[in-house]
Amino acid sequence: MKKARVIALYLPQFHPIPENDEWWGVGFTEWTNTAKAKPLFKDHYQPHVPSDLGFYDLRVSETRHDQAELAKAYGIEGFCYYHYWFAGERLLERPFNEVLASGSPDFPFCLCWANQTWSGIWHGAPNRILKEQTYPGKEDHIKHFQYLLNAFKDDRYIKVDGKPFFAIFKPEEIPNIKDVLALWRSLAVESGLEGIHFVGVGSAALGDNWKPESLGFDASFTPRLPAKEDWVSRRNIINWLYFQWKKLKGYPSVHDHNKVIHEILPKSVDGVVDYPCIIPNWDNTPRSGKNGLVLTNSTPELLKLQIKKSLEILDDYSVSNKIIILKSWNEWAEGNYVEPDLKYGRSYLEAIKEEIS
Repeated sequence: MKKARVIALYLPQFHPIPENDEWWGVGFTEWTNTAKAKPLFKDHYQPHVPSDLGFYDLRVSETRHDQAELAKAYGIEGFCYYHYWFAGERLLERPFNEVLASGSPDFPFCLCWANQTWSGIWHGAPNRILKEQTYPGKEDHIKHFQYLLNAFKDDRYIKVDGKPFFAIFKPEEIPNIKDVLALWRSLAVESGLEGIHFVGVGSAALGDNWKPESLGFDASFTPRLPAKEDWVSRRNIINWLYFQWKKLKGYPSVHDHNKVIHEILPKSVDGVVDYPCIIPNWDNTPRSGKNGLVLTNSTPELLKLQIKKSLEILDDYSVSNKIIILKSWNEWAEGNYVEPDLKYGRSYLEAIKEEIS
């Protein structure tokens, strides 16, 4: 028996779409930035090269099947696909739509609405707006729910206490969010569902002590990364000057994973169902260059520490709520993944299986 339900966040940006062709060049996918990455400092592990699954294309059904089989074999319950909805317009929807329509792979899933504006941050142009996230009002929310209803009713959809698990990446940005969630719950019951299990994603904007219930959510999860610069936590003027100089020389913010593990470990929040979120590794310099954040010396052993801490937190949770969020399954250009690569192979997956099973 598994000690917890591990749900892995899943990025669908591994196939070309017309919008990315226009913004970044024909054929752009997540692999574009991943493959062209170069080391920016001594012993910087770049580029990251996939092994078992290769440089895949998510339009290929065999790839989606192989991913699911790999995740299942190592104790992961299902994928939480990032879902993009811009006032009725969908982006990167093809992989999940094909999973839903085909019934394959036979592997559990849920959705996380990544409701942020798309900018040019990946190419060092954060002020360049590519696709703005807007919230036109009630009719749009109704259309959004209706679009998702077939997914919610699928037998593979992950549920908590009989209700579909649906996460929202930036809950604080949706106007009248409590009313929106109440509307969706009402529509869900009218459609024959028991309701919806809404999960808000914690962030610096919400603060460490935010209560999901205050915005109408049932639960939360909070990805934790160290401060952008070491000097923020060390309060040392010499470090501050050093890192400013590194920035001028073209260096990203660099942290030794071992030394900041206390900042990354999941934390218990009194009176709140806050699902522990584990982060195996991080290096988003393929996207952000010298503006990126790097965790050096990440290892499967450090992931095990996060899982152990997560299980401690979940001790008092109900069986249905014993959930760990894995960030992420395949965020390759953020250096944030557990899919096999040439350096570690399946070691991160083995760490999950060893601690969970």
